[in-house]
Amino acid sequence: MDNFVPSPQKAIKDFLKRIEKKKVKIAVVGLGYVGLPLAVEFASKGLEVLGLEIDKDRLEHIKRGESYITDVGEDELRAVLRSGKFNASGDFRSLRHIDVIIICVPTPLKRKYHPNISYIKQAVKAISKNLKKGSLVILESTTYPGTTEEVILPLLEIKGLRHNRDFFLSFSPERIDPGNVNYPVNKIPKIVGGITNEATALSVAVYENIIEKVVRVSSAKTAETAKLLENTFRLVNIGLIDELAIMAHKMNIDIWEVIDAASTKPFGFMPFYPGPGVGGHCIPKDPLYLYWKAKHSGFSSRFIKLASDIISDMPEYVVSRIELILKKSNKKLKDSKILVIGVTYKKDIKDLRKSPGIDIISSLHKRNIPVSYFDPLIPYLRLNSINLKSIELTKDVLGNFDCAVIAADHSRLDYDFILRNSKLIFDTRNVYKTKKDRKVFVL
Repeated sequence: MDNFVPSPQKAIKDFLKRIEKKKVKIAVVGLGYVGLPLAVEFASKGLEVLGLEIDKDRLEHIKRGESYITDVGEDELRAVLRSGKFNASGDFRSLRHIDVIIICVPTPLKRKYHPNISYIKQAVKAISKNLKKGSLVILESTTYPGTTEEVILPLLEIKGLRHNRDFFLSFSPERIDPGNVNYPVNKIPKIVGGITNEATALSVAVYENIIEKVVRVSSAKTAETAKLLENTFRLVNIGLIDELAIMAHKMNIDIWEVIDAASTKPFGFMPFYPGPGVGGHCIPKDPLYLYWKAKHSGFSSRFIKLASDIISDMPEYVVSRIELILKKSNKKLKDSKILVIGVTYKKDIKDLRKSPGIDIISSLHKRNIPVSYFDPLIPYLRLNSINLKSIELTKDVLGNFDCAVIAADHSRLDYDFILRNSKLIFDTRNVYKTKKDRKVFVL
């Protein structure tokens, strides 16, 4: 950082004043599960917001005032569109008049242990061609420690601009929890770490317009690692309880009762629950970004790898348990019809990303086992070799299946009806906790 020429303090103070008075224009790059709620929140607080999205289908939905994100209501979206505070575009040239650019693009995996930051790089290259002098760039996309400083900074300086003189750069990890009504975007504390103190101060001022609590840290690398720690904590504990669930089944112990009992301790214990696997955009992949970066620094994280492997194996374990359940009723898996109930990765959320329910269907499909699904949120599934429609859940239909598997515990399902009319049920979510029935088997 010693080679950077500091921007004049007056220019920074003027920028801060404009941010505080909501006189800056903000662009959110990527209008997905993170970007759209963020953009709408800024616009609803009176800031002028441009949403940049290359997906034409999403742009058409926004143009029609139709929300495709659970956490953004259509009334809310239409209100900011009518106000003129929010509009969407696919043209990066629009950035030439923007003061603050927030990047919220996907960061998937190339292979299981290899991060893919190509979407970030593509976005930053397009931004660098249209970057207004004196503007602030903030990355929210989850990535490995060092990305902001080691990858993004050089890409933004490639045209001759210099950080802390011509632009400012920070990292602020997204913490969106889809469908969590108790913690919408404005109530989730925001971590901010800039490449310099000036970048941090500007970023804090931006988020203070919409977030109740903004937490500044010493560097972008610290902010990047904090996000990965949060999700690694969850991955390791979910992996642990999944393994204990498998162990408990072998020992004829009810793991759910064990967790309830342990949860009565008022200190030193936090309950985690087993399940058929983990989906979504964070837990399955984010810790592996940290694992990859650590390995490149000469350290192998055994905890992360082990927990990831245990969780990844859970859909196959579910299938093996289905086979055992059927065997107890003198039925063979290969001669049975299976119904998977709930295929989203999380209850009440219309999101299929890395859903264990889909993995269970895929595993059965590969074995040529007749499998169908029901999900009130997902009318059809067309993924790889899977091409299915959600069936109608009637008495006769349920009775036609040899085993029903509860893979996602949606609130709107009539579980009593399912219980009355199913032959066997494998409950991976403990929805029948208060029901003791010989036809119900728990994870």
